[in-house]
Amino acid sequence: MRFIPTKVHGILDYIVGVALIAAPWLFGFASMGGPAVIIPIVLGVGLIVYSLFTKYEWGPFGFIPMPVHLVFDIVASLFLALSPWIFGFANQAPNVWLPHVVVGIAVIVVVIFSQPQPARVKTATA
Repeated sequence: MRFIPTKVHGILDYIVGVALIAAPWLFGFASMGGPAVIIPIVLGVGLIVYSLFTKYEWGPFGFIPMPVHLVFDIVASLFLALSPWIFGFANQAPNVWLPHVVVGIAVIVVVIFSQPQPARVKTATA
């Protein structure tokens, strides 16, 4: 059931992190300000930072175990998906609230199918 390797999950982490930071401009709601704009930017930066510190193929400073990373992903994604209702912008145009919900749910799906440990890397022996 967990068919997404951590190597692929890591690539998605950085892509989604950048996309979250850019989302207010990509979807045309940056000028409205407030939580709708701040939340994806903060979560995008956070995702990139904790990815850099995760023990997987794309974490150069790896000390956060992958299972902990996946918990961070779930918590942040639930928060992102529910944020339009928590912060009261669910009544805005769909281009404002829908990206929060879709990306939040999509990341939860990725987590469900992601492997909880990186594959062992074989080292060459002399």
